[in-house]
Parts: sequence; C-alpha cells; structure tokens
Amino acid sequence: MPAEHDGPVVRLDHRRRSWGTEEASTVLASQPARGLVWRVLCIPAIAATAAVLYCGPRRRRMRWLIALARLGRGLSPARTQHVHAAVTAVRAVSTNLPGRWACLEQSVAAALLLALVGRRAEWRHGVASDPVRLHAWIVGPDGRPVGEGPDIAAFTAVLTPDGLATPVRGFETEKTL
Repeated sequence: MPAEHDGPVVRLDHRRRSWGTEEASTVLASQPARGLVWRVLCIPAIAATAAVLYCGPRRRRMRWLIALARLGRGLSPARTQHVHAAVTAVRAVSTNLPGRWACLEQSVAAALLLALVGRRAEWRHGVASDPVRLHAWIVGPDGRPVGEGPDIAAFTAVLTPDGLATPVRGFETEKTL
C-alpha cells in the first residue's frame, strides 16, 4: 500500500536538476527615459566600479566592492526617492555597457553614486535557497528594498558594509501548506 502524502507527488526530470548551479537567462525591463541628471552623475560611480571589477587581483574584488559600497557610511541617509533615482539611473546606464553588470555591480555603483552626491545608501548582499541564489540590493531609509520585486523576500541578508545583517522588511510572503 503506498504511503499517504499531504499533497500531490511531483515527478522531476532527472536530467534537468541544477541544484542552483545553472544561470537562468533573463531580460532586464526597459527603464524610463527620465532622470538624465542622475544618469550623467552615475558615470563616475560606474567607472570606479568597473575599475575595481577589471583591475587588480581577482581574489580581492569582493573586498574592494564592499569598500566602495561603504564610502558613504558617515553621511546622512538618502531619501527614498533619491535611492530610487540612483538605482534606476545605474540600471539604465549599465544595460548598455559590455561585460557583466548584474545586481552586485549595479547595487555597489548605486551606493557609490549616492555617496558621491553626499548621501548614504544601505547596501545588502544576501542568499536564497531552493535553488541557491545570491543577490545584492539597496534598501531605503525605512529598511525596505528599493527597485526590487516581491521575490526579494526569499533572500536573507548575510553581508552589509558594516557587517550587520538585518532581515528584509516590507514584503510579506504568503505561506503555503
């Protein structure tokens, strides 16, 4: 007699298991054409981030990226609309650049951009499981992720510039039985 289950049995194709090691191809959403001033201001931040990415020893890149994200730690916090404008500008400009410009590079450049204009951004780097994924993002002064969808709730911040990881706030997840 078969064992009783709480839900339906899902059969997996054994040839397609990735265990979180495969990359999924995605298309970034097009950004609106507003924010020309922020786009121009983000060029030095993107240039500094690119210099860290492509110059120097590979083993020190993450340390240097965290150092860039920390530059504004002593500044007053940026308002949510400024954080949103910086994130949007960096995403819009970086989509036209060669090389890898994913969440890590974009979030560091956005934090650096806000530091260059005299404000602090709260940078986060986190992990989600099943499948294992890494993600980096910026939170506003209220602790809510800026420019992220509701799937950000699956991530747990494990690394911040000051070393203190706080849970993602602002998105409620629906519990499934």
